[in-house]
Amino acid sequence: MSGSIKPALLRWRGRLIPEALGLGWTPFFLLGYLSFLFLPTLLAWIGENDRVFGGRTQLWPTLVSIALFLPLYFAAYRQIGARKVACMLAIAALGYLVLPSNPFANTYLIYACGFAATVGGPLWQRLAWMAAMLAGLLVEIVLLRYPVFVFLITLIVAVAVFFGNHHFLESRRKQAALQLSHDEVRRLAALAERERIGRDLHDLLGHTLSLVALKSELAGKLVERDPQAAVRELSEVTRIARDALGQVRSAVTGIRAAGVASELASARLLLESDGVVFHYEFAPMALPAEVETVLAMTLREAVTNIQRHARARNARVRLHTQGEEAVLHIEDDGRGGAIAPGNGLSGMRERLEALGGRLRVDSTPGQGTRVQAQVPLPRMTMDAPDATALRTQVPPAAA
Repeated sequence: MSGSIKPALLRWRGRLIPEALGLGWTPFFLLGYLSFLFLPTLLAWIGENDRVFGGRTQLWPTLVSIALFLPLYFAAYRQIGARKVACMLAIAALGYLVLPSNPFANTYLIYACGFAATVGGPLWQRLAWMAAMLAGLLVEIVLLRYPVFVFLITLIVAVAVFFGNHHFLESRRKQAALQLSHDEVRRLAALAERERIGRDLHDLLGHTLSLVALKSELAGKLVERDPQAAVRELSEVTRIARDALGQVRSAVTGIRAAGVASELASARLLLESDGVVFHYEFAPMALPAEVETVLAMTLREAVTNIQRHARARNARVRLHTQGEEAVLHIEDDGRGGAIAPGNGLSGMRERLEALGGRLRVDSTPGQGTRVQAQVPLPRMTMDAPDATALRTQVPPAAA
């Protein structure tokens, strides 16, 4: 039953609040502030309404106003431009109309000021809408001789709601711009990579194919005059073709290899978007393609687990050489605890063991998880001089 109710609720919510806004159930929770409209009735019930507001409280105008408010409220989320402004002003008008019979009708003005932050246009124009609506409320409060603190409370809450919504919209705008810039960077990187691959393949195969064509043509001319020479040329063509095939395979292996540096950049983007402080120490070294790919895939899987499950505040990655091995450390300060060996962990272990490496995972409840991957390096890699380690601390984007 619950499986059919949830999709129905989501469809119903989507009709009232556009999913593109990313607000979820928040607009429905905000309707809880309508309960303030019934405070005068409560005050009258305990005998305090006459002393504070002179007994001017009627329930039926409040009930009618709520029935009118709800369609305007949900319409304001679906409309833009002048129509949203009209909904906002209509909600404010409800507050003005109900205020003589309900001193807490200023609640409608707070809703209207909240929508004022979302109507579009420059900030000063939206502030002007809020100031005009609050000024109208002040005039009516003075004319009705309500206590001034009613306006002061309304002013404080309305300004807080306005700037809260303004900050939310600005954050969404910046996130969208950041996502666009990331997409553009990826597009340019992919374009540059395609151009590099094209140049490499052209340099690799251009000369080879020209040589194959020339020798094949020469062999065709020698078939009748000098068959042995033709056979030698064809044998040379076969050798050149095999050499070219080996070079192409090596190039494709290099293209397919995942780089540790690129995975570090992806890890930084993933974790800082989730509010995790990311530290890394990376000693650039000449790694064989298969070793770098395995370490990069291990890093990717471990960072994904941190983002999904760890609830960490800090994460650290360190790559260095130890003896004749490349060692990758990944640790976090998350919740830790027992780890169920799933496909991700099994895949990490299998890839490392295929190269003679090993994986160690330590997870302590409340103290985080530590992953250590070790892979043996070929002798020619160990003889290469190590570069100076780079130590970097990257704060989260929110900071």
